[in-house]
Amino acid sequence: MSDPIRVAYQGEPGAFSEGAAKRMLGASISGVPCRTFEEMFATVVRGDAVCCVAPIENSLAGSIHRNYDLLLETELTISGETNLRIVHNLIAGSTIPVSELRRVYSHPVALAQCAKFLAANPAIEAMPMHDTAGAVRMVVEGGRPEEAAIASAEAAAIYGGSILASGIEDDPQNFTRFLLMTRHGAPPLIESPRKWKTSIVFRMPNKPGSLFRAIAAFALLDIDLAKIESRPVHGKPWEYSFYLDLIGAVTEPKVARALDNLSSMAEMVKVLGSYPTRW
Repeated sequence: MSDPIRVAYQGEPGAFSEGAAKRMLGASISGVPCRTFEEMFATVVRGDAVCCVAPIENSLAGSIHRNYDLLLETELTISGETNLRIVHNLIAGSTIPVSELRRVYSHPVALAQCAKFLAANPAIEAMPMHDTAGAVRMVVEGGRPEEAAIASAEAAAIYGGSILASGIEDDPQNFTRFLLMTRHGAPPLIESPRKWKTSIVFRMPNKPGSLFRAIAAFALLDIDLAKIESRPVHGKPWEYSFYLDLIGAVTEPKVARALDNLSSMAEMVKVLGSYPTRW
């Protein structure tokens, strides 16, 4: 029997990122919790983990910009992706009435996604933390009955918390897209017969019409573009890198041709990964 795959993720056991890793790679993974996204990427670069799972965008909160920057700064490749439904739960160390709570801890994004619940319970003060699952651990270990956390049901099970209310997010259409990151040349971890996606980053000369011509390289070949995101170029005010997701694999002739056409006019083109999608 092979050893479990070592997967780095930001947060503590029970974090939503761990759930995304299990969705892609199976429940038998060996998790490597990291405090920051930078530490998570570095763990894979050093070889202390086979891969990492990076949240890249949320259907309500938008893009996770730091991870976009790390895609360019770190020599890892995207090997897969998944969407995870985010269900927020109110978790305490024991079963008590919600009316007795005075503080609730969670990641700032999770708190923002539960704004209606917090508005309906003005006696509860929202307290930001670096991680949802870490908030549950702190609340349960602290033993203070007036405190709770917002996190996953898995976090409640891991740390022995009691779920006081489930599904307290403002909008049930709350999904986070996660990328599976590996070192270049690593064996594939996901095999999928479904459609492929390719992610790139490029920079164009700062002159009129350059972005139009870049997008036209794909439009003229009927290549479906799933997303485009701009990020500032460090050290060059008001210049931008463009991150683009397209449907198709780099091995497809029309995708290869479009990338060649883009490279002929761009200052820089980097393929971040060509990978099977798995939802």
